[in-house]
Amino acid sequence: MSQTHFGFKTVDEREKARQVRGVFDSVASRYDIMNDLMSLGLHRVWKFYTGVVADLRPGHRVLDIAGGTGDLASAFADQVGPTGMVVHTDINEAMLKVGRDRLLNRGQVLPTVVCDAENLPFPDAYFDRVSVAFGLRNMTHKDRALREMARVLKPGGKLLVLEFSKVAKPLEKVYDVYSFKVLPLLGHWVARDEDSYRYLAESIRMHPDQQALKNLMHNNGFAHVDIHNMTAGVVALHVGIKV
Repeated sequence: MSQTHFGFKTVDEREKARQVRGVFDSVASRYDIMNDLMSLGLHRVWKFYTGVVADLRPGHRVLDIAGGTGDLASAFADQVGPTGMVVHTDINEAMLKVGRDRLLNRGQVLPTVVCDAENLPFPDAYFDRVSVAFGLRNMTHKDRALREMARVLKPGGKLLVLEFSKVAKPLEKVYDVYSFKVLPLLGHWVARDEDSYRYLAESIRMHPDQQALKNLMHNNGFAHVDIHNMTAGVVALHVGIKV
């Protein structure tokens, strides 16, 4: 029986997706408020920068994986215009419903699909861009997911992976205190769920650091990978070009 990590715990691979789904079912309705509190609003800057680096054009097709509450999908839809297409996906139905409702409130009607990034229901070489923001670290088989993202990208297409990463060394102790003391308290007070936010902090520590993720992308279909560190490495944007 294969094992994998769920935060700092070891679980059966078959259980991880279910447990991750439980975390996001629990926090879906307060996810945006918590993001603003946790990041002091910086998540909006990180996503804006990702939209700039995506370098989208009218008519482009974009796949937003783990799209959650739809921030990136909304921005991408504005950029590709009526001749383009943005597909908003997530494995978690509760998160996807929150995102779909937010998009509809903005007057944006986008294709919305519940799907697993490790088995994408899209044809080969279909999208100009694929994005995944704060979702890759929750995937059981990151290599398999990256290969699927490469498969659905057109040759020369871009993958944008926005994810928490390894903070600069002088800030490590302060960041640890924030992650393991302050963050669970915020989860308790605001989302009424301390355990889910403790898991989120642990999952960040278990995720590959900047160089390790770059190597993983190189090994799974991306010829060139750039790393854009933000906020002293708290977050990194990896941009891969499909072979």
